[in-house]
Amino acid sequence: MINPKILREERTEEIDRIEARGAPVPMDRFRDLDTRRRKSNRLLEDLRHLRKKASEEIGRLKRGGDAAEEKVLEMRQVGDQIQDLEKQVRKIDEDWNQLLLEVPNVPDPSVPRGGGPDDNPVVREWGHRPELAFEPRPHWEIGERLGILDFERAAKITGARFAVYWGAGARLERALINFMLDLHTREHGYREILPPFLVNENSLTGTGNLPKFREDLFKVEGHDLFLIPTAEVPLTNLYSREILDAADLPIRLCAYTPCFRSEAGSYGKDTKGLVRQHQFNKVEMVKFVEPEKAAEELESLTMNAEEVLKRLDLHFRIIELCTGDLGFAAAKTYDLEVWLPSQKVYREISSCSNFGDFQARRAGIRYRPEPRVKPRPLHTLNGSGLAIGRTVIAILEQNQERDGSVGIPEALRPFCDGLEKISQP
Repeated sequence: MINPKILREERTEEIDRIEARGAPVPMDRFRDLDTRRRKSNRLLEDLRHLRKKASEEIGRLKRGGDAAEEKVLEMRQVGDQIQDLEKQVRKIDEDWNQLLLEVPNVPDPSVPRGGGPDDNPVVREWGHRPELAFEPRPHWEIGERLGILDFERAAKITGARFAVYWGAGARLERALINFMLDLHTREHGYREILPPFLVNENSLTGTGNLPKFREDLFKVEGHDLFLIPTAEVPLTNLYSREILDAADLPIRLCAYTPCFRSEAGSYGKDTKGLVRQHQFNKVEMVKFVEPEKAAEELESLTMNAEEVLKRLDLHFRIIELCTGDLGFAAAKTYDLEVWLPSQKVYREISSCSNFGDFQARRAGIRYRPEPRVKPRPLHTLNGSGLAIGRTVIAILEQNQERDGSVGIPEALRPFCDGLEKISQP
C-alpha cells in the first residue's frame, strides 16, 4: 500500500501522480477516518492510563487496609468504556486499512503522462519484422495443422480457453521452460524456486491482487486458498513479515509455474488461441532490493527478459507504460511486445515492473540498512522471463514456412533433442 503519510500530509505532487492514473484519491474519506482513528486511539490510551492508575490506587488502598470499593467501581466503569472504544477503534482501523488497500501506487516521476495504451512511448526495438512471401497464418491454425495444439479436446475435458499440447508442441513448451530457467540461473544470477501453486488471501493482498482483483482469481471452495495468477505472488511472499539484512540484498529469484486467471472482463477480446488462456505456463523473475538501487535493477530485469527474445531471434519492441495504463501496484513498467505477423500487431510477452515499497508495506517485508538501525520497507520488482504460451505463439508465427512447417530457434534446439523443424505429420 502507499505510505499513509502521503495522504495525511497531503503531498500534492504525489497525489497528483496517483490521480494521473485516472483514479481519484478519496481524500475526504481518508481525512475523516484518519482524524477519527487518531482521536480514538488517543482517548483509548488515556483511558488505559486512567485504568492503570486506578488499579495502582486500589492496590495501595488494600495494602493499607482502607476501603477500595469506590475505586473498584470506577475502574469497572473505565473498563467498560475501554471495551466499547476498542470495538470502535477496530472498525475504524478496518475501514482505514481497507481504504489504503484500494489506493493504487504512486507512479514514478519518470513515468510519462497519458490516458491509455495509445500514449505508451516506444523505448526501443530489436531485430527486423520477418518478411514472409506468403499470407501468414495465425498461430492457432499453424498449431492445429501441425497437430501440436488441440483446443477442441481441451474444451471437451475442461472448457473454453484451455489448450492441449501434443508431441512436438509439448516438447517445445517444456524446452522453453528449461531454456529460460537455465539462462536466468546460470547467466543472470537468479536463484531457482519451485513454490506452491496455491496461496492464501494474505499473500494475494501482499502483492496487490486483493482486494481489487478478486474476480480475476480462481478460489478453492471451502478453503482460504487461491490458484496463483502468477509466480510473483508466492515468490514475493517468501519474505512476508520478515526483516532482511542489507548485506543479503539484492535477492533475485526465478520460478516456473503454471498460472491461472479467470480473465474476467475480457469477453470477446483476444480469446482465440493461446493469448488469453485460463491456464498458462510462465517463468517469473522477482527481486528484493534497496530503494536506492531499484531503478538500475529495473533496467537489468528488463534486459534479462530481452535476452530471452534475442537468443530466440524473435523481433520485439519495448514500450514504457504511461500513467493511464500502469498496473495498480506498479510504480514504473516496461512491456516487451513481440511481433505477430498474422495480425500485424505487437503483443505483450513480458511486463517488467518496479513496485517501490508498495508491496513491501502490504506484505510487511523490511530490511535493516545497518546494525541497530530501524528497519524500513525495501523495494520489490518482478517481470516475466517469459510467458511461455506467448513465446510459443511468437515462434509459430515468426518462424512459419510456406509449407506449414515451423523452424525451431537455434538456441532452443539443444533443449528439443536437436529438433530443427516441426513439420506436418
